[in-house]
Amino acid sequence: MKKNLLLLFIVVLLAIIPLFVQSDAEFAGADGEAEEAITEINPEYEPWFSSVWEPPSGEIESLLFALQAAIGAGFIGYFIGLVKGKHQKQEKDHASD
Repeated sequence: MKKNLLLLFIVVLLAIIPLFVQSDAEFAGADGEAEEAITEINPEYEPWFSSVWEPPSGEIESLLFALQAAIGAGFIGYFIGLVKGKHQKQEKDHASD
């Protein structure tokens, strides 16, 4: 239990410390950085694709991204638990033979 709490505390620190160390920094996403790099390399570049739907605000975009990450993490956790449970059941069945 202490080990889990210590790990959780470390994760929280890793998330919070950068906010104080770089308080005047602007945290931008990879899409914006890529767009800047492409514009520097080729100023006449025209995107060949546009989004079907743009979220009305950055907060909603972040919410959808977090929701996508949560669903993905839930699926991965379920799959790992399912495989582990099957493996434990097989070991139990072989041990009782």
